[in-house]
Amino acid sequence: MIVIRAYSPEHFDEWNQFVAQSKNGTFLLDRCYMDYHQDRFVDCSLMFYSKDKLVAVLPAHRDDDTLYSHCGLSYGGLILSKKIAAAQVCELFADLNYCLREIDHIKHVVYKSIPWIYHRLPSEEPLYALSKVCKAQLMSRDVASVVMLDNRLPLSQLRRRGVKKGAAAGLQVIEENDFSPFWQLLEANLMARYHTQPVHSLSEIMLLKSRFPQNIRLFSVYCGSEIVGGTVLYIDGVVVKTQYISASENGRHIGALDFLFSSLLDKFAAEGYRYFDFGTSNFKTSDDLHESLIFQKEGFGGRAVCYDTYQYNL
Repeated sequence: MIVIRAYSPEHFDEWNQFVAQSKNGTFLLDRCYMDYHQDRFVDCSLMFYSKDKLVAVLPAHRDDDTLYSHCGLSYGGLILSKKIAAAQVCELFADLNYCLREIDHIKHVVYKSIPWIYHRLPSEEPLYALSKVCKAQLMSRDVASVVMLDNRLPLSQLRRRGVKKGAAAGLQVIEENDFSPFWQLLEANLMARYHTQPVHSLSEIMLLKSRFPQNIRLFSVYCGSEIVGGTVLYIDGVVVKTQYISASENGRHIGALDFLFSSLLDKFAAEGYRYFDFGTSNFKTSDDLHESLIFQKEGFGGRAVCYDTYQYNL
């Protein structure tokens, strides 16, 4: 029998210890990360016990009659014990749905799955249960471009040309702890091109950097003393993911991002990482493909890994 308990702050350490030892958790699902924006969401995270032993947790929030897992995160499905089996995950979903119907009066569930490249062990039992138990439907499918670092495709001719431009311009890639110069560049670009702001403010990303110094890293590109581009990376397990990418107008002319990512792909391949995730290339208002964006990422050898979101009614 599965016992379901609502997460509360007294479970903080238990939650984080479980995520660290799970077969598919990442630092984004640690409460030290999740809770930085807790004021924006009505937390409805759940913890699942079998014989008083924690076997799964679900990062989630509630909006009216819908449970989301989790709109504030890139992914946020069930985080599972290494020992849990498929039949128990099916039981877990059945009990979850009963609990939501009878206690919380929630009518809908929107579930973000964790892409397989982030799994420490195969962890797709929830996908089976979503289909078999919940009769869930695919709500959206976004396409990320991922380079397999130990089996890389060569850079495209266009990307190689950019790397040569960067080398000729004398560009340098520098890891920085001060995010301020890059953030000024990022904010200016986003406002000029899309009339928007980064998801994180500078103070928020610096807070998260202080909490996860090995997981959140900034690599900037300089032409002399001028910053011309950079990327913030989220690093967990064997995966390196671009969280923010930006270049100045000058940087775009001299191949700053081509030079940067060619250097980073070499660096992280040499360090034994397996996947470099350039993130998704879909429009925010739909799952239509942003063709020019994915063209650039595929030029580095990135190929498709899907970020899926499911929905079902209770």
